[in-house]
Order: sequence, then structure tokens, then C-alpha cells
Amino acid sequence: MERYYFDHNATTPVSPEVMEAFAGALAEVYGNASSVHRIGQAARQKLEEARAQVAALLNCERKEIVFVSGGTEADNLAVLGVVRHNRQARRHVITTAIEHPAVLGACAQLEQEGTAEVTRVQPDAGGVVDPDEIRRALRPDTVLISVMHTNNELGTVQPLEAIAAIAREAGVLLHSDGVQAAGKVPVDVKALGVDLYSITGHKIYAPKGVGALYVRSGVSLAPILHGGHHERDRRPGTENVPGAVALGRAAAWATEHVAAESARLSVLRDRLERGILDRVPGVRVNGDGAPRTANTCNLRFDGVDGEAMVIALDLKGFAVSAGSACSSGATEPSHVLIGIGLTPQEARSSLRFSLGRANTAAQVDALVEAIVAAAAHLRRLSPAYSHA
Repeated sequence: MERYYFDHNATTPVSPEVMEAFAGALAEVYGNASSVHRIGQAARQKLEEARAQVAALLNCERKEIVFVSGGTEADNLAVLGVVRHNRQARRHVITTAIEHPAVLGACAQLEQEGTAEVTRVQPDAGGVVDPDEIRRALRPDTVLISVMHTNNELGTVQPLEAIAAIAREAGVLLHSDGVQAAGKVPVDVKALGVDLYSITGHKIYAPKGVGALYVRSGVSLAPILHGGHHERDRRPGTENVPGAVALGRAAAWATEHVAAESARLSVLRDRLERGILDRVPGVRVNGDGAPRTANTCNLRFDGVDGEAMVIALDLKGFAVSAGSACSSGATEPSHVLIGIGLTPQEARSSLRFSLGRANTAAQVDALVEAIVAAAAHLRRLSPAYSHA
């Protein structure tokens, strides 16, 4: 049986050009980048070349890139690092109710340890946060705003430029989780106006276990790990040079191809949505009408259990998702879908389809056929669906 992958927001396969760069670095660049001898300095050179490639993807200075282990660490370093570095007596953080658990968990940790109070702004029904809601949430003791660039479940794009203008006016730092945006939409951290921006390798065809945090020059962070003086005292630990090389190569590919690939995936995404909506009754697009990344489609199937649909499609050779992979196995429905006003039952009836480089129109058409059959079968078995 052929298998087709439609879960790129969970993770991406390592691309051929990244695999080549990664394997070469593993085999040849084995030195410690902090060592002064020639072998160590060869590793340092590769590390800095990769840093420049990541900086080019985000349009920032090389020195503003901090290599970390992935998106979760990048988010934690941004949120915890900014707030803990600030020494004022009262500290307040603004975020949204639909952030990735890496941001929401870091905010919950600040509350638990009594370091800061947190306001979680609700999005509208399309999954977009109103900048005026951010403005209304500001307090004199607000030290950080954290709003994701694009949502991992819906693909909705947040109005970061408007939020950044509000943050600048108030003298508050702005962090954005860009894990699902980098490589899918053009990212210019200067134009966006963000002070910190998180990315990870495994969403842009690099291996798992490497990511980066953009930290605007002049922004200070308290480290969340303690040890040596690596990464300009912002992230101790011997650098993962092969991982950084892989991330740099993936960033270089994305810098060159993001516009064309986004246009291609937009056509495929629309083809998928039209095919399903035309042939399966009782289907709605979650986040419909909002600006979305080109590769992401989140659909609600009335009377169908999302997990059952995932299994049915997997048996037919298609990998899709019922929500965020970081929340798989959770008994609670998606906090993102609940956050845009869906009932728990509606949230559990939703599926996410996220396309990538290997997907084709033929694969999309085959997926539509599989969904038509699976939805009809599951609805025949479902007491929650009206067959009238």
C-alpha cells in the first residue's frame, strides 16, 4: 500500500539537501566549536555559516540568532528569560488562549512560581486575535507580549505588525512563536517589529532536536539553563553543530523557495477543501475567512469522531491529524478549537490536513476519495449523526 503524508505541521521529513549537509557535518565536522585548535575552529566556522543562513531567513543579524534544541526551548527561553531578567516588583504577561503549549506552559510556570501574572486574550471565531484586545489587556506592569505568528492547528495568521506597534508604544517586548510560519510565509523580523522569534528545524525539513531563537540586539534574557558561556551567554552547552548545519541548509532552501512553494501549496489546499466540501455534506472549515498559511486546512465533520477518522484514513494509507501532535493522547478537546468557540463535540469532530513538498494533486484527489468513503462509513455507525 502506498502511503501519503498530510501531517507536515506535526513534523516534516528530512529533505535530501538537508540530509546531505547533515550527514557531511556528522562525518567531518566533529570538533567542539569552542575549542581553539584547527579542528574546533572548523566546527566554529560551520556553526557561524549556519547562523548566517538562519539570520537570512529571518532578515536579522547573525549575532541575534541563538541556537537551541527546538521550538519548545526557544519559546521557554523567550518567555521565562525575559520575565525573570526583569526585576520590577510586579510583572505581567499577555498571551493568547490559542498559543502552543510551549508558550502556555511557560506562562503557567511563571504563575505557579509567583513570578508574573498572565492574561490570555481570546481570539475571534476565525482564530485571529484583535490587536485592540491586546491593547486593552496592557497594564503598567506588563513586561512581555507573546503572540504566535501562525497557528499550528488552524494555520491562521496573526496581525503581528499591528500588535508590535502597540507593544512599542507601551514599551513592552514582543515575542512570537514562528515555528509554523518560517518556511511557509516570508518572515522579516524587522518588518514584523518583534523582539524575539522562535523557529524549529523539524517543521522546515531539518532533523528534530535543533531550533533557534531570534533575540533583537539590546534585549536581555536570563538563561534557563546554567553552565558555560556558549551562544553569547544565552544558552550554555556544547553546540549541536551538525544540527545547526542542517537547520541552516533548510533555512537557505526556504529563503529561496518560500514564495513559489506557498503558491503551489495554496492551490493544493484549495483543491482539497473544494473536493471535500463538494462531496461530503455537513463539513465546515475551521478558521474560514481568516488569513491562513497556504498548507493548512482544518475541517469539522458533523457526526464523525476525529480520532476514528484519523485511524480510518491511516488504514487507507493517509497520515492526517486530529489536532496538534504535541497534544495527541490528551483526553481534553483541542484548546485551540475550544478557544474559537467550538463545543467539545465539534472540536473532537475536526481534522487537520497539512501539506508539504512531496504532496501532489494526484495525492490530494486520492485523499478526497478516501475521506468521502471514510466519512460515509463512520456516519452510518454514529448515533450522533442524523441520517434523515
